[in-house]
Amino acid sequence: MTITIDKNSGYCFGVEFAIQMAEDEMANVPELYCLGDIVHNSMEVNRLYKKGLRIIDRDQLKELHDCKVLIRAHGEPPETYQLALKNNIELIDASCPVVLKLQNRVKHAYDDMRAQNGQIVIYGQQGHAEVIGIAGQTHDEAIIVTTEADLDKIDFTRPVTLFSQTTKSTKGFYNIKAQIEERIAQAKGDLTEFDANDSICRQVSNREPQLNKFATEHDVIVFVSGKKSSNGKALYSVCQQVNSRSYFVENEDELDPAWFQGYQSVGICGATSTPMWLMQQVADSIQALEQPVLEPVK
Repeated sequence: MTITIDKNSGYCFGVEFAIQMAEDEMANVPELYCLGDIVHNSMEVNRLYKKGLRIIDRDQLKELHDCKVLIRAHGEPPETYQLALKNNIELIDASCPVVLKLQNRVKHAYDDMRAQNGQIVIYGQQGHAEVIGIAGQTHDEAIIVTTEADLDKIDFTRPVTLFSQTTKSTKGFYNIKAQIEERIAQAKGDLTEFDANDSICRQVSNREPQLNKFATEHDVIVFVSGKKSSNGKALYSVCQQVNSRSYFVENEDELDPAWFQGYQSVGICGATSTPMWLMQQVADSIQALEQPVLEPVK
C-alpha cells in the first residue's frame, strides 16, 4: 500500500507566522498567554502548551495586567486593543495580514453603509474567532449568515454589502451571493445597491481544486483536522464529494484498519490549521498497520 501526504496541505502562512511568533517569544519567557486557541487543532495546542503557551478567554483577559498576550492569526475586535491599553498589556499581534486587510475593508464599508441606511452582511460561522473580529469593526451590527435560512435576517429593501470569512468555501459564498441577489431582485427589481466582496483567502480557495484532484488520485483519503476548524470542515467536504472513501480524523488514534483493507493507495491531507508533523504521524500509523506483529521468542 502506498501512502502519500498532500504537499499542498498544512499550515497557511498566517497560522505558520502566528506559531513562529509564539515559539520565538516563549524562547525568552517560561509562559506566554494566548487569547483563544492559537490554531483549531488540539494536538498542536497541546504541543505548544508543553512549551509554555497558556490559552485564556476574554473574561480571563479582563483580569490580566502588566503582561504579554499573543493575538492569534484570526484577529481581534477593537475592544481587545482598548482593554490592552487600559490594563497595560503588551499585545504580540500575530493577526494574519489577509484578515487585517479584511477588517479594514469592513470598517470602511460600515461607515459608508451607515450613511446610506445600509447593512453589512458577513458570510461566516457565528461565534468563530475571525468573525468576531470582523463584526467588531461594525460595533457588532453586521448580520452573520451561514445558511440560506439566515438570509431572513436581512432587509432586502435596504442597501447590502456582503463579505466572507476568509476561510469559507468559495462555492458556499457564491451560492449565498446568488440567493441574496435573487431576493433583492424580488424586493426592489434591481441590484444597484448590492455590493458583493469575495474576501476568501486565495491560499484557502486555491486548495479546493488541488484537493479535488488529490482526492481522485487515491483509493482512500484520510483528512486530518481539528474538529473546531471551519476550514477543515469545508475542505473535507471537497474530498467527500469526489471520493466516498474519505475519512475525517483528529489524530492517529481515530484510524480504523478496516478503511484500508483491499485498497492500494492512501492519500493524507488536512486543513490550513493542520501541522505537517501530525499528518506524518498519521501516515506512520497507517504504514504500521501493514507491518506483521512478531510474537516474542519464548
